[in-house]
Amino acid sequence: MFCQQVNYKYKILTLNFSIIIPVYNRPNEIDELLESLTKQEYSDTFEVLLIEDGSTKKSELIADKYVSKLDLKYFFKENSGAGASRNFGMENASGNYFIILDSDVIVPTQYLTEVKKSLENNFTHAFGGPDTAHSSFTPLQKAINYAMTAVLTTGGIRGKKNAVGTFQPRSFNFGLSQKAFKITKGFSTMINGEDIDLTFRLWESGFETQLIEKAFVYHKRRSTIQQFFKQTFGFGSARPTLNRKYPETAKFTYWFPTMFIIGIDLSIICMFFGYYQFLYFYGLYFLILFLDSLFKNKNLIVAFLSIITSFTQFLGYGLGFLESLLFAKKEV
Repeated sequence: MFCQQVNYKYKILTLNFSIIIPVYNRPNEIDELLESLTKQEYSDTFEVLLIEDGSTKKSELIADKYVSKLDLKYFFKENSGAGASRNFGMENASGNYFIILDSDVIVPTQYLTEVKKSLENNFTHAFGGPDTAHSSFTPLQKAINYAMTAVLTTGGIRGKKNAVGTFQPRSFNFGLSQKAFKITKGFSTMINGEDIDLTFRLWESGFETQLIEKAFVYHKRRSTIQQFFKQTFGFGSARPTLNRKYPETAKFTYWFPTMFIIGIDLSIICMFFGYYQFLYFYGLYFLILFLDSLFKNKNLIVAFLSIITSFTQFLGYGLGFLESLLFAKKEV
């Protein structure tokens, strides 16, 4: 594990939240997110910083609708990527604890209250929150959410839920103290995996992370299979880079999607030689996955689509992982 030279145990006496939202060409989603922030049960003040990352479809008019309802600051900057936009927001924030949200999330009314309660009871300089599907989401969005969160797919890969210090937050719902930001310098210039990279650097600097389970968000993710494949391909391509940069964090489980896809290919080849047993195994797996999704979502269409999205996730992540492993690209 990491050699931690300093352990930052002291807590912030008074939490002042700044919510950082980078956005690129998603004005409709921003409208939903800002609307959800106006409905917070949280009694203290908080600010919202909307960072427009060189969008051609600007969100400025949407932001104008909420300046009387929220302490909202809108910034437009040249396109530099989500990580740099998050850093820009934190550099211009006045709070002492930053909450970073993706533009495609909706925040439930109790979100900030739960964050404050958890940090006051068990303070860490960084946290992550889970995501789930809202009842208004399309069947495909619910199926994508299932594929990304289910234990039967790769849902447990982020770290143990109840283990303080070892959870790997994701940037769609990421909390970071001002102190931790100043020491780590925030997100790197990695195109994919920049949130995991930041988590590892937080650990190296002596900061702990935690999962705040009740601080969940409704996460739309991608709206088509093609977009979802592209996203998971990026996730997979980032992992070998992170393994090379932080070899002590490498785990065999990161190979599972790639081995899964290779296994299917070998099973199909074996079928032509009269060996069907391996395909039976995959058929049983997808049947169990279908039943699990049906039990959780109570919807036959979502359960069927969950098979497609789970396979897409394994295929995208597995191929991305393999390409990055074989054709390594230097990341900062």
